[in-house]
Amino acid sequence: MLKAAACLVAAAFALGGCTRVENGSHGGRHRWTIPGRLRIGSPDEPDNLNPMYAHTDATDQVDALLFAPVFRYDERGEFVPELATVVPTYANGGISKDSKTIVLHFRRGVRWSDGAPLTARDLRFTWRAVLDRRNSVKATYGWDDIAAIELPDDYTAVVRLKRPDADVLGSFGGGGGSAYPPLPEHLLGKLPSLDRAAFNAQPISSGPWVLAAWNHGSSLEFAPNRRYWRGAPKLAAISWKIVPNPDTLVAQLATHEIDLDPSVGESQLNRLTGMQGVRIVRRLSAAFRRLAIDCARPGLADVRVRRAIAEAVDWDRLNATVYHGTNVRATSDIPPDSWAAPNVPPFRYDPADARRLLRAALGGARLHLVISATTKPGNEQAEVQMLQALRDVGIDLEIKNYPASVLFAQDGPLYSGTYDLEWSIDTNAPDPDNQGSWSADFVPPKGANTSFLRDPLITQTSDAAIRTFDRARRKALYQREETRIHELVPVVFLYWETRVVAYDEDLRSYRPAEYITDNWNSWQWTI
Repeated sequence: MLKAAACLVAAAFALGGCTRVENGSHGGRHRWTIPGRLRIGSPDEPDNLNPMYAHTDATDQVDALLFAPVFRYDERGEFVPELATVVPTYANGGISKDSKTIVLHFRRGVRWSDGAPLTARDLRFTWRAVLDRRNSVKATYGWDDIAAIELPDDYTAVVRLKRPDADVLGSFGGGGGSAYPPLPEHLLGKLPSLDRAAFNAQPISSGPWVLAAWNHGSSLEFAPNRRYWRGAPKLAAISWKIVPNPDTLVAQLATHEIDLDPSVGESQLNRLTGMQGVRIVRRLSAAFRRLAIDCARPGLADVRVRRAIAEAVDWDRLNATVYHGTNVRATSDIPPDSWAAPNVPPFRYDPADARRLLRAALGGARLHLVISATTKPGNEQAEVQMLQALRDVGIDLEIKNYPASVLFAQDGPLYSGTYDLEWSIDTNAPDPDNQGSWSADFVPPKGANTSFLRDPLITQTSDAAIRTFDRARRKALYQREETRIHELVPVVFLYWETRVVAYDEDLRSYRPAEYITDNWNSWQWTI
């Protein structure tokens, strides 16, 4: 593990213009380790630091450092009480027998980083802000099932639901989708709209870290939140370095200019072998890669065209070549280790049938489509394989990629419905609720159904699945829903990510998670 890899270091100099550091150890640490300071490498930059407006994974990761949700998820996807003192259940009386009332008990003595108290009033304010039409938030699902939030006192929130919602606790959880932490009423409550609030780029904190600086295009710098309710974190500083090129990320890991790469790209895996002073961890991640199809676009409204696209590409070959076969093939958006995982077959590779479907749908005319992804290296290699496969069956494909902050923006190609095909990774929360992705009730601007799919059966089934807490019933409903999604082809699922995390051996208490974010326990980290 400590043996130098000369060729790797040479490549690091060529790719990153790096400075070599001295090998060996000092005071029980490697000489390259900066005690108390963790340097994290990320290919992407947040698009917004207010989670109600943000669409990128980078924002989910950063917001886990800045904000305290009502509940966090641990590395297994189980709730950890954060602002709440306990997770409500039927047994402890936190959930009523009719499943329409939930009682949340807030911790006393919690403060925002500016010193103001954080109470249940901030949760009620956040709920109101999410539903306020003057705020163009990315999604309202879950929150719009709440009829009222009553406050018997500042530390008790009685959540009254319009109807049962099995995933409503997830709305109060940390990261992704429509899960939003309480926002500060004392700072934002008098604004007519939050859309352009200074808070969105310079938030105060309720979590373990405060934002010290956002050097756009370069880094985000974090300092300990001395008012965090658990006490200040053990690290003295975190530097979130923005390194768009994955080759450069690995090069900087090799030369120890960063301490942590939380998601090593597939094409860089062989370069980790023998890397000195670096620990490698592999685990299944609730992140899936898929080809999304805008079902409302001309030429794609016909399901035969969408199925032809699914059958024209050899997805197994693409997974084995571009992505090195390191991931688990996917056929739905529910993780394979979930209690709700459905049984759905993959699309068969059948170019002849794809040609037949296109002739039937288009009468022999060729179709021109545009595929978009982020500018992250590797995406275009996959898009070129799809371009070649689709050209052979009668579809001309044009590649047009964007920075992540543009592709996933509220007014970007996805949410405005101005794309044809989109190639990216999406993530799931532990609860299998996916209504926001597929229901006709959540087509933008009302939600994140960016396939613009409007199917009554999927809308009805995805809704029914969250109206009961009976897991057996929910599993059967998700089987029905995912079967229908497979029939209508608004998406082709490729894989569940087997994520590779690489970090300095001196980093302690870092426990990569399957869901949402590895930053769930950042107050415990040491280096």
